[in-house]
Amino acid sequence: MARSATLTILFIALMTPTLICFSKITNGGYLYPQFYYQSCPQATSIIRSIVAQAIAKDSRMAASLLRLHFHDCFVKGCDASILLDNDGAVNDDLVGSLHNIVSEKGSVPNTNSVRGFEVIDDIKAALETACPQIVSCADILALAARDSIVLAGGPSWEVPVGRRDSLGASLHGSNRNIPAPNNTLQTIITKFKLNGLDITDLVALSGAHTIGNARCTSFKQRLYGNKHNDQTDKLFAAQLQTNCPRSGGDENLFFLDYVTPMKFDNSYYRNLMDSKGLLTSDQILFKENQETMRIVKEYADNQDIFFEQFSKSMIKMGNISPLTGFRGQIRKSCRMIEV
Repeated sequence: MARSATLTILFIALMTPTLICFSKITNGGYLYPQFYYQSCPQATSIIRSIVAQAIAKDSRMAASLLRLHFHDCFVKGCDASILLDNDGAVNDDLVGSLHNIVSEKGSVPNTNSVRGFEVIDDIKAALETACPQIVSCADILALAARDSIVLAGGPSWEVPVGRRDSLGASLHGSNRNIPAPNNTLQTIITKFKLNGLDITDLVALSGAHTIGNARCTSFKQRLYGNKHNDQTDKLFAAQLQTNCPRSGGDENLFFLDYVTPMKFDNSYYRNLMDSKGLLTSDQILFKENQETMRIVKEYADNQDIFFEQFSKSMIKMGNISPLTGFRGQIRKSCRMIEV
């Protein structure tokens, strides 16, 4: 029966290539937008509705849901490992064993940074009512990220789905693999490359910083005696110092894109060209590498080109080592593995 269904899907794909977009996964299996069309046809509308409600209540949530997907995919692949809560383990040696999860939520990149878990809980609860144990938490993250971008005025794309959820987390991987605001450009390039993403993907996905906020502690060192402070517009730096003092104020929030902070557009790249990028990892894209500088200028000049590449790079990022077939599981609660 399963073999027949697979052959039917492949036959349809060959006959109508413009309708079905497969994403081949290097370790086997396929992701494709129509994965839930029969098993849970209302899945996308349920997710879109709850994301819209969440963003209407809190405009920051669009960036938060996008960040959840990004931080998930860069650790063990796009498998919803970031959503797992602590469950008794004390170190990564026990990760993956039953009831012994060291949550990635406690990593340096995630502490006081990632948010939106309650929105994912709401989505999962609604989906479990509509179609129990069908839609994975990993796919919820990917679809919620896309919907967040659209609701913020950005591009839309068909999200290939069919991911399954991990049976463990990696606190060590979260601390090591997620690009940090103060990483060198070469370090960031390497972290992207290790996940199959190139320089074009790096610059395009960095454009996600056209929405959202960053804490003072994320960029403070570049304001006070850091070697990168000559990369920042002096007036802009002075304005930042007002609410990001040398001592204290670490949790104060600042817009990543001070021009249109709630709108997904290409002003982020124009800010970089004006030396008004908030994070070191932002501004170095237009200071230290000829190729990244060229791409920044291209996106600053043409929003359509940015939107097109951002969509492609999001699909590519969503293909990082997903669990497919019979690997992993479909969790009932995104916070814990199923027994």
